[in-house]
Amino acid sequence: MFLFAIVLAACGTNKTEEVGKSAVPAVAPAPAATAPAAPDAKKADKMYIPVISKGFQHQFWQAVKLGAEKAAKELDVTITFEGPETEAQVDKQIEILTAALGKKPSAIAFAALDSKAAVPLLEKAKAAKIPVVGFDSGVDSDIPVATAATDNIAAAGLAADKMAGLINNEGEVAVIVHDQTSRTGIDRRDGFVNRIKSKYPNIKIVDIQYGGGDQLKSTDLTKAIIQAHPNVKGIFGANEGSAIGVLNAVTELKKDKIIVIGYDSGKQQMDAIKSGKMAGAITQNPIGIGYESVKAAVKAVKGEKVEKNIDTGFFWYDKTNIDSPEIKGVLYN
Repeated sequence: MFLFAIVLAACGTNKTEEVGKSAVPAVAPAPAATAPAAPDAKKADKMYIPVISKGFQHQFWQAVKLGAEKAAKELDVTITFEGPETEAQVDKQIEILTAALGKKPSAIAFAALDSKAAVPLLEKAKAAKIPVVGFDSGVDSDIPVATAATDNIAAAGLAADKMAGLINNEGEVAVIVHDQTSRTGIDRRDGFVNRIKSKYPNIKIVDIQYGGGDQLKSTDLTKAIIQAHPNVKGIFGANEGSAIGVLNAVTELKKDKIIVIGYDSGKQQMDAIKSGKMAGAITQNPIGIGYESVKAAVKAVKGEKVEKNIDTGFFWYDKTNIDSPEIKGVLYN
């Protein structure tokens, strides 16, 4: 029951405080992009819920999968965990969603790569009385009966506060974001940028670039920013791939004085924080996100009351607390 303890702790504590004392096990390497074909709901004995993620390229999604599988086992339902190979493949995700709807599932859990592109399909789900639960990223629609996610605006705002403190509240900073179409990309960008603009008049944001969550592209974009703005003092990477790209660029250009702040965890970020190459990062509660999305979907199918916005929490970690039991519980390798 240790994973369930993590979920309860993450949802029931202050976002920047304790999350429980159970550690999350190392996450297995990412599998192929899509899960095996889903069962036909008419033939299945159990409730069937396809869980459609934004991708498989980051360990974050494997941690979400663990949480979803935990809930499925406890609630005795069948799930599949599917998604495109990368977070840049909006069309592929739409194809997966279309196929999932064709299976006539009991409900769908969905993390949108594009908050608008999926709306027509979600309208079809609603017409077919298939409850939709959003997770990680919301959609520009009231169709989802619930969304299990981090408060990304507040979390990125905390990253901005940490950045400001580390550069003495003045200087130039830049941002590398995974995209400008998903709710997470938009909210993390705006949360960071708006906090800087509203609280720190002596800090200037010199550039915002979008790397698709791809490490190589994010590395190249960061190098270009550093070359164009040699006085940049800090760079925020808004997801795992973005943050690693920033870290790689700073390392390759030997610009060790640039403050790097990331988002999510994963082994490379954790190692960089322990070594001092990265100042710190925001971590979510990915297992809690997966768990709560499946739990909400089951409740919706049963006609039970579901909370519209399920806040799964976020936490700042750096080399001073990365090994603490509280933080270990929401980090993943």
